[in-house]
Amino acid sequence: MSWDHGSYYLYHILLISGELLILSTLLHMLYQRRNPASMVAWLLFMVMVPYVAVFLYFIFGRRKQASRYTKSDVSLGALSNNANHQAVIQGLLTGEQQNLPQQSVTFYTDGQQAYQALTQAIIQARRQINFSTYVFKNDDVTQQLLELLTQRAKTGVKVRLLIDALGSPGVYFWQRPFKALREAGGEVVFFMPLLKIPFRNYINLRNHRKIYLIDEHKVFSGGMNLSEEYLGPTADSNRWHDTLFEIDGLAALGFSKIFASDWLYAAKETLTVSDESAIECVGDTRVQVVPSGPDLKGDVLYEALLNAIFDAKKRLWIVTPYFIPDDSLSRALVIAQNRGVDVRIITPRTSNHLVADLARASFMSELYEHKVGLYLVEGVMVHAKAVLFDDHAALLGSVNLDNRSLFLNYEVATFVASPRLVAEVDEWMAGLMAESAEKIPSRSHLRRVLENLMRIFAPAL
Repeated sequence: MSWDHGSYYLYHILLISGELLILSTLLHMLYQRRNPASMVAWLLFMVMVPYVAVFLYFIFGRRKQASRYTKSDVSLGALSNNANHQAVIQGLLTGEQQNLPQQSVTFYTDGQQAYQALTQAIIQARRQINFSTYVFKNDDVTQQLLELLTQRAKTGVKVRLLIDALGSPGVYFWQRPFKALREAGGEVVFFMPLLKIPFRNYINLRNHRKIYLIDEHKVFSGGMNLSEEYLGPTADSNRWHDTLFEIDGLAALGFSKIFASDWLYAAKETLTVSDESAIECVGDTRVQVVPSGPDLKGDVLYEALLNAIFDAKKRLWIVTPYFIPDDSLSRALVIAQNRGVDVRIITPRTSNHLVADLARASFMSELYEHKVGLYLVEGVMVHAKAVLFDDHAALLGSVNLDNRSLFLNYEVATFVASPRLVAEVDEWMAGLMAESAEKIPSRSHLRRVLENLMRIFAPAL
């Protein structure tokens, strides 16, 4: 009889505890001014599995955090100024921006060519090599890169390698491949290590940037991580569709400041970044670098992208591996299509994440009903991220069109404007569309229900 009373009291204690946990989590979401769609998704999840969901919310549900670094040590300055971005980007989109210096920009869509350009730049480095990547796998390609970086470190070049711990769990838990580089004086640091200081780290906030800096004047960025899926010394028919771009000029200074802020947070080391170190290189492309992340006030990149969509007059061609927009972004694309803009979404028929494919389906069906062009690329995975605005400008970088990239990850995007570069991006996108199907495949009724259910949870993914 006493066991029955004990069970009765335990049941009510657990019930009340669950209700208090959900209430405290709701108050936290209200305090952070989370958008209603995100709140509904998390609350529904908490009703289904209250204790598990609350635990996951405080691990994965955090969006913003206090500044990671002291502004007096490393200041991103105008790079995080939303008003400045909007004015400059609007000028780039209309072809009227003349204040930005013209840079030399090279666009790579072939992993072999990108690898050759990157390794040649490493060989030519004289002072420092600063690399930041989300994925670093221990394979033949990265072994060759590590050998080359180790050689440069032995000659006195300062080599720093910043790797996201969650994006690269293999090398995080087994770091032997970095032994020679570290012995040569190179530094390898993991962003938010999974097993250290767990209460300071936020596993949901990942460094998704790809920044490969050579000295103070050359930078490679884009979607390519460091592994054989993305680039390599030989051609590979199974290699993913992706992009990398190379900038020679003053814009590299912006990437240097972004890398320095991430390095300070991860390595507790302040890097000196001086405007006087920038080298002006003559080119034909105007460049605006836009970082985003949970440490920056507001959602600079998202707002810049949304504003650019509303400003488009002729076309919006979008390449993204994962398409899970929020309602505002989805509606902006529909409005653009309705006012005569040629809107096209180019994405893999099947990505490397089933959950992302399920979550995107409802949004894609809605856009398809509004005559938005949908191109599902057959064959190998499309990992590239790019947006083409009219005939004036393009957005290149590490940003996917999903909630994670736009609101959670540390990202960096680059708006570029030049007739030559826009034509190259146009030709590359046309090639992807030539390998695509333009019709959404038929789905069973059960699949449709599951896809629409996933749409409810999309803001929490």
